[in-house]
Amino acid sequence: MDYEFKQKLPNPNFENVFDVTAEEVNSNAAHLTLIDVRQPEEYTGELGHVHNAQLVVLGEIPNQIKNIPTDKPVVFICRSGMRSAQASAYAYSLGIKNTYNMLGGMLLWNKLSLPVEK
Repeated sequence: MDYEFKQKLPNPNFENVFDVTAEEVNSNAAHLTLIDVRQPEEYTGELGHVHNAQLVVLGEIPNQIKNIPTDKPVVFICRSGMRSAQASAYAYSLGIKNTYNMLGGMLLWNKLSLPVEK
C-alpha cells in the first residue's frame, strides 16, 4: 500500500508540487523512494545524504525518469529544497503523480540532527 503523508503543503513556487517534512521522510523512509538531485560532490560532501537515497543529478532527471521506481511515493531531495521542487514538478509533468519535495533539503535535515551517510 502507498504511504500517505500526514503533513504535506503546496509548494509556493511550483504547481502540483507538495512539500513534506524531513521528520516524516526520516520516520517513513522504508516506504518511500528517495532521490537526491544534487551533484555527486554534494551527495558525498559535508551535508552527506539520506540513507538509501539514490543519486540522480537534476540535469539527468529527463534521461533517468524511466528508471525511477514509482511503486512507492517518490521524494526528491537537494541542499535547500529548490532543485528538488523543480525535479518533483518535472516528474509530475511526466506522469509521476505520487511525487514530493523534501522541505528544507539536507540543510534542514542536518539542522534537525537526522542521520546522514557520507
